[in-house]
Amino acid sequence: MKLHELRAAEGSTKKPKRKGRGTATGQGKTAGRGMNGQNSRSGGGVRLGFEGGQMPLYRRIPKRGFTNIWRKEYVGVNVESLNVFEDGTVVTPELLMEKGLAKQVIDGVKILGDGTLEKKVTVKAQKFSKTAIEKIESAGGKAEVI
Repeated sequence: MKLHELRAAEGSTKKPKRKGRGTATGQGKTAGRGMNGQNSRSGGGVRLGFEGGQMPLYRRIPKRGFTNIWRKEYVGVNVESLNVFEDGTVVTPELLMEKGLAKQVIDGVKILGDGTLEKKVTVKAQKFSKTAIEKIESAGGKAEVI
């Protein structure tokens, strides 16, 4: 089978109903909307979540907590994953993204202290955990806060 020979399975695709195209089609005149009323009009219908005047669900359920709009979101990178770099490398958030250790840096990178570090590297990041600083410095490297 070749790419140009691919076909959809039998009965899996249907042509759309062409509404309002004359009475002979069976979907002419009112186009399946019935006679009169709110839903027969253009732009008719009720808004999202409306329950006919009854208190809607999104207002009936209790609300808790809040969203802090000033929250900073840091990407965590463990000390152990810094072993992929050579000795003497200056590790920056951009370099971490390039190597695939951090998918995307939103507000910054936090270096965490899980694992062991065998390489002597200088790490520049927005935040460090205490154990991460200890492990970087014990390996002969430096931890610099950007």
